[in-house]
Amino acid sequence: MLRRSLAAAVLLTGALVSWPDTALAADGPVGFATVNALGQNGTTGGAGGPTVTVTTTAQFLDYIARPGPYVIQVSGRITLPTGSTDGMHNVTSDKTIVGLGSTAALVGGGLNIGLPVDDDVTTPPANAVHNIIIRNLSITGATDDLINVQMFSHHIWIDHNDLSNGDDGAVDIKRGSDYVTVSWNRFHDHDKTTLVGHDDDNGAQDSGRLRVTYHHNFFDTSDQRNPRVRFSSLVHVFNNYYYDNSYGIASTNESGLFVEGNYFYSVNNPGRVDFSGPLGRMVQRDNILVACNHAIETRGTVTDPRTYYAYTAGPASTVPTVVPAGAGVGKI
Repeated sequence: MLRRSLAAAVLLTGALVSWPDTALAADGPVGFATVNALGQNGTTGGAGGPTVTVTTTAQFLDYIARPGPYVIQVSGRITLPTGSTDGMHNVTSDKTIVGLGSTAALVGGGLNIGLPVDDDVTTPPANAVHNIIIRNLSITGATDDLINVQMFSHHIWIDHNDLSNGDDGAVDIKRGSDYVTVSWNRFHDHDKTTLVGHDDDNGAQDSGRLRVTYHHNFFDTSDQRNPRVRFSSLVHVFNNYYYDNSYGIASTNESGLFVEGNYFYSVNNPGRVDFSGPLGRMVQRDNILVACNHAIETRGTVTDPRTYYAYTAGPASTVPTVVPAGAGVGKI
């Protein structure tokens, strides 16, 4: 109850509080989703628009596709159809999608954030999808990705979700997307968890973009790609808990990975730069490795994240307690 009281205080004051020794921002994101860029000052989702509560598939699909800001509260379990979309359903700009309580769930399909794929588009289009918040949802059983972010979408905050059992990625961020924060999620029962960067031939869209912050996520036996990164100018990975994974982080194609204050338990390869494809770059500090078979590989230099935003990284020793207690649904 103390943690929830602290979170309530944050909502009232807008301040950051420690729990313990680590930043908890209940009213907004930390990291790249806060940056003022591309005409969007931070990530506010559907703030200022109507608040609606949805309980059926038809209601949910209607509101996520509407223009303009909406706060869409999901009550109970909603099944997403496969149909002609392979189960991926488009979310338009300026939306907050938030589960009520601890039982809100999307089952059988996934959320697509972004315009249709077009390899000929190599700069952010004016109508790129942007300003989306997804919080406090269990998303499971998708026939493709659970959440897919693509085609220069920007200012996305994915927070306090439970993500499992998708056929492809849990959270994939690719094709020029930018300014994304992935925080306080529990990933489990999943193989290829979170991809940043489409493939080795997609530098025209991805190089210099794909700025993502991962913090306080629980990678709970999620096997690999936690994340796997190509071409990113900077991915910041701090205070995450890695538990029993084949590998944690992979940096390729000259991506810059800044890895700090994480706790790796029983991870074969916690961090790799010598991986499939061209080498990446990685710096690390203050991480703890327990029962791991290899060290974190490092190479080159990486921009300090404080160039872009302020944050507080707690000590890695607190991560195995703090993160499982705070990550996932029913914690906001």
